[in-house]
Amino acid sequence: MKKQLDKIFHLSDNNTNIRTELVAGITTFMTMSYILAVNPSLLSETGMDKGAVFTATALAAFVGTWAMALLSNYPVALAPGMGLNAYFVYTVVQSMGYTWQMALAAVFIEGIIFIILSLSHVREALFNAIPQNLKNAVSVGVGIYIAFIGLQNAKIVVDSTTLVKIYSFKNSIDEGMFNREGITVVLGLIGILITSVLVIKKVKGNILWGILITWGLGIICQLTGVYTPGEGAPSLLPDFSGGISVPSLAPTFMKFDFSQVFSLEFLVVMAAFLFVDMFDTLGALIGIAGRADLLDKDGKLPHIKGALTADAIATTVGAVFGTSTTTTYIESASGVEEGGRTGLTAIITGLLFLAALFLSPVFLAIPSFATAPALVVVGFLMMTSITKLDFEDMTETIPCFIAIIAMPFMYSISEGIAMGIISYVIINVVCGNAKKKRITLLMYILMAILLIKYILI
Repeated sequence: MKKQLDKIFHLSDNNTNIRTELVAGITTFMTMSYILAVNPSLLSETGMDKGAVFTATALAAFVGTWAMALLSNYPVALAPGMGLNAYFVYTVVQSMGYTWQMALAAVFIEGIIFIILSLSHVREALFNAIPQNLKNAVSVGVGIYIAFIGLQNAKIVVDSTTLVKIYSFKNSIDEGMFNREGITVVLGLIGILITSVLVIKKVKGNILWGILITWGLGIICQLTGVYTPGEGAPSLLPDFSGGISVPSLAPTFMKFDFSQVFSLEFLVVMAAFLFVDMFDTLGALIGIAGRADLLDKDGKLPHIKGALTADAIATTVGAVFGTSTTTTYIESASGVEEGGRTGLTAIITGLLFLAALFLSPVFLAIPSFATAPALVVVGFLMMTSITKLDFEDMTETIPCFIAIIAMPFMYSISEGIAMGIISYVIINVVCGNAKKKRITLLMYILMAILLIKYILI
């Protein structure tokens, strides 16, 4: 067994062993398994069946992570991506008015296109066309966008005549809503602090522990009567009345609606999924590979084609199961820090996602106020890319700033990307920096397509 694993995953060549890879795989699962609670909670807001989304999330993570292990031999795991799931729910479905079936169709087509691009040299051209600062800005903007959604999900931030404001505990008490709503806001705030401390202390599985502790405090509040379940306030206790079983995929499996596939707006949605997925994947792979010392002497990733193909396959299969875009997780770096160096790490992580299918009553009982801290903290982690921006060159950072603020203020990741590309090209052309910045023909084409979108839509 040991020799077979060494032959398949080249453990000796990578200065690792089975025990190290096992620990690394478990660590990676612990750091990213929060998605099993967050993704069903988010996607259910579109009307999708929560249980089916849970199963689809676990299966997509399993398939994607194993594909990564077998096609690239990298210690990298995949799952439905944060930011992309928010874009799916709040922009494509709730803001643009698409059904979730149409949104799944966009994800499926994006996955097919990503597979084609991953098997060709087009992906490098797309990646190289976008300026590095703008790539970093996308990560920052998505981080702020996700954090804002987390604050809303916990009802810490609510609607008002000034668009948004902080939750009023006084009104909650006066209206007799504190035991059903106000206490959950308090728990959400406490959860953000707890999760932050765990991240700072570098506790393994910090985000997952933050969710579980916040949820545990909620259960204590329910058992002591501080929190009272009722209309709009579900019970926080897992329901094992139906026994331990895997929720059916039937409500979401292959539920595609291709009726709008030839519209310009659908094309823009699909392109936004593709853009964010592609650059998230490349950024995560390069970051993880750097930590694992997997880059070659020229700073390139040797098996990037296999890794990108695995990511694309995961997105396509995930859409078939019924979940938003599946992508490479930067949290895989936690397993790398534990010594994971090969695909065996990913194999272990994938198996744990498969085993998690049988714990659906636990994950599905976790409330939004407990997952909200995860969104806020993940948002912070994504925002750290702002330190990579070159603030000395305002022709770079002003378009980046426009892209960053457009995402939360326009409540759309795709609008932020579009505004960033358009402003970058126009500002640099007007300032006479087009040749100096080597703005590619592809950037001009992207800008033209986006401008046409705003004119016609």
